[in-house]
Amino acid sequence: MILKVYTSLLLLFLVNSTWTRTVRQVYDDLDPDHWSHYTSECPKECFCPPSFPNALYCDNKGLKEIPPIPARIWYLYLQNNQIETLSEKPFVNATHLRWINLNKNKITNIGIESGVLSKMKKLLYLFLEDNELEEVPAPLPVGLEQLRLARNKISRIPEGVFSHLENLTMLDLHQNSLLDSALQSDTFQGLNNLMQLNIAKNSLKKMPLSIPANTLQLFLDNNSIEVIPENYFSAIPKVTFLRLNYNKLSDDGIPSNGFNVSSILDLQLSHNQLTKIPPINAHLEHLHLDHNKIKSVNGTQICPVSIALEEDYGYYGNIPRLRYLRLDGNEIQPPIPLDIMICFRLLQAVVI
Repeated sequence: MILKVYTSLLLLFLVNSTWTRTVRQVYDDLDPDHWSHYTSECPKECFCPPSFPNALYCDNKGLKEIPPIPARIWYLYLQNNQIETLSEKPFVNATHLRWINLNKNKITNIGIESGVLSKMKKLLYLFLEDNELEEVPAPLPVGLEQLRLARNKISRIPEGVFSHLENLTMLDLHQNSLLDSALQSDTFQGLNNLMQLNIAKNSLKKMPLSIPANTLQLFLDNNSIEVIPENYFSAIPKVTFLRLNYNKLSDDGIPSNGFNVSSILDLQLSHNQLTKIPPINAHLEHLHLDHNKIKSVNGTQICPVSIALEEDYGYYGNIPRLRYLRLDGNEIQPPIPLDIMICFRLLQAVVI
């Protein structure tokens, strides 16, 4: 079930990244007579593809203000401009917006008119990356499915800002200025369907509180986290992909079975301060431990099941599923110990 969800996420991201290119490629083959119907209401600064009448391209135009948006528009591209304000006036007629890309502008919280976002009742995707925001904008449309706020200056998350976003599946806050104090026990309350939470490249020293229970992907790279609390992952029983690269984790900061979690398939602990491999679960498939301080590897000790039992049950038993193991950048000398290969029979790649 988890792998099916992961596949769906990958397809969603691929569709998002390729849709723009498809729109631009198609319009070259259009009948010029079809243009007249759309050009009359198309903002002169923008491009309105007749074959996709619900899309409006105003990106890379040097705009300082948002032009009036026609009522038919669902997909609005305003990235790579000089826009500083987000007011209600341009959106008066645009009541069917599903997607707004405002990445790489100069929008501040002061520049966002009160209530302008929450009035976009049908909005599903809101991209505000690479702007000048200092806090998560509020209030937000209740139907949002993706909210991307990476690479701003966010240090504050208003109380209850996410409480009504039950449809949100992706929240990206990476590369901001979040401290531990910004993440309270109720900060993520209401995000009942969240699948991906990205808080990488902030200033966290502790694992964030009260992560939504349905989270599948948790990204915490490039913080200053030192300790994993006991039983931390029991509150997020579906977590599948966990990234903690570039933190300050040591052996003492990880409970004895901290990462022995059956749901985790991909565990990334690169660039920390570990001197030994922490206990892992037999379901784990990818393990990244490069650039730590590990000096040796004992396959018998780190094997999540008894090698003797594995010999008895062979491929019909609960043999470890590890397929990829990265250990380079440590103090380990080749060759790979034989008991590693005996334990992890499905290994396809070992980097040492």
